Amino acid sequence: MKAARRERGSVTLVTTGVMVLTAVLALASVDVLRALQGVARAQTGADAAALAAAQELALPTGTDPAVVAADFADRNGTTLVSCACQPPSADAVVEVEVSVPFVLLGGSRTVHAMARAVVEGLGESPGRT
Repeated sequence: MKAARRERGSVTLVTTGVMVLTAVLALASVDVLRALQGVARAQTGADAAALAAAQELALPTGTDPAVVAADFADRNGTTLVSCACQPPSADAVVEVEVSVPFVLLGGSRTVHAMARAVVEGLGESPGRT
């Protein structure tokens, strides 16, 4: 009977430990999901910026392709880092970044993504196939 009294609160301690571990795992999974979302958002912004710059190269409106790329990157929640997209080039290569805040790790990390869009037929001489 004395042994039963000594172990009376052990279930509470085990339950508390399991609950703390569950909370830490939940916060870690939130950080992993935020990182994955940041990578996806960065790639979406890079793709949109590259396509917008390529469209400006193909059908010029008088706006600098880098300005158009920066606008589309901003619309997608990213920041344009670089744009190799000056005429008469037939391709647009952009790099964007996005800041991803973390819960468990604290602070934030920067995620980078690159994309390339090519305008076929631009800059080719007539008669080439």
